[in-house]
Amino acid sequence: MGIKEWLIPQDKVFFDLFEQMAGIVVQAADKLEQMVTKKTEPESTYKEIKELEHRGDLITHEIYEHLNRTFITPLDPLEISRLASALDDVLDYIDDSAEKLFIYGIKDYDKTMQNFAQLIRLSTVQLQCGVKGIRSFRNSNPLESCGIEINRLENMADDLLSHAIQRLFALEDPMTTIKLKDIYECLETATDKCEDVANVLSDISIRHS
Repeated sequence: MGIKEWLIPQDKVFFDLFEQMAGIVVQAADKLEQMVTKKTEPESTYKEIKELEHRGDLITHEIYEHLNRTFITPLDPLEISRLASALDDVLDYIDDSAEKLFIYGIKDYDKTMQNFAQLIRLSTVQLQCGVKGIRSFRNSNPLESCGIEINRLENMADDLLSHAIQRLFALEDPMTTIKLKDIYECLETATDKCEDVANVLSDISIRHS
């Protein structure tokens, strides 16, 4: 603990809120994977993901409210804001993906959707590990390893999207092509947003280590 932290107690509630938010993101990703692997009923699962998204919004709002009334914070206010926004973006794109699957009336969830959902879930698990790691910067290795793995998973999602789009142009039904392309791109963007969180965590780690 530094001199400033010893002299002036810092509000650690931000770490609790970030961990709650990361936990909700993991839950939403898990439900998305259950949805596309047909382990749950699509409509009810979509509604559960939407509820998680609402809960995430409330936590994000609480983080900003707390930031506005806290003088001494454990992280730079801009870092807190960036991390809150990045986590919220991941949850938004998971929700958007589930919404597109439901609204477009997709009945047969193909292997590409299942692979994307798996990559998203694995990324959010790593993301959760990284978020827990910011409570202490004595050992940055866990944060670094989480970032490396999220980057690897995001690269896999890029390749998956590229191959999926290539296959779509072989379809004869243009409406199906449009729907699937939109879904695939939304799923891939969720992995991009996970990488954004990893980048924010990396910046925090570098600045405080």
